[in-house]
Amino acid sequence: MRGPKINEFVFELVKPIAEEKGLEIVAVEYVKEGGNWFLRIYIDKEGGIELEDCQEISREVSNILDKKDPIPQSYFLEVSSPGIERLLQTEKDFNKFRGANVVVHTYVPFEGQKKIKGALGIADDEVIEIFCDEEKIIRVPREKVSQVRLAWEEEEGRSKK
Repeated sequence: MRGPKINEFVFELVKPIAEEKGLEIVAVEYVKEGGNWFLRIYIDKEGGIELEDCQEISREVSNILDKKDPIPQSYFLEVSSPGIERLLQTEKDFNKFRGANVVVHTYVPFEGQKKIKGALGIADDEVIEIFCDEEKIIRVPREKVSQVRLAWEEEEGRSKK
């Protein structure tokens, strides 16, 4: 099993565990950074995540992953809140954050760039629409998208999403 397949497998494996505890799995990402692999599970709930939520999910997921053993190499398991630059993966995420500022990362340059910043428009199985300014709309084919994250911008001493 590799990259996106591992993400999907772990998402489906962890989802019922999280839901039982009143938590939502926001995203799963399996990435190599430096010489190490990381399996990151982002969780959320109404009112925000506490350290105990992360610890509990981490213990349970670790036990299940040890039994199922879907990942061939060693990795570090991290469970945390989605944070300010939240990774968007589900249809629910794309609907919830429509109109928010995002950064779309592509596997290869698309229209001359690998990072496209703007307001999130329609996102479906085929395309992710980004409003870069009042006149420019970029429609990125979904198969070219590696990830979409909320953009965090500092403006005049205030922060905004």
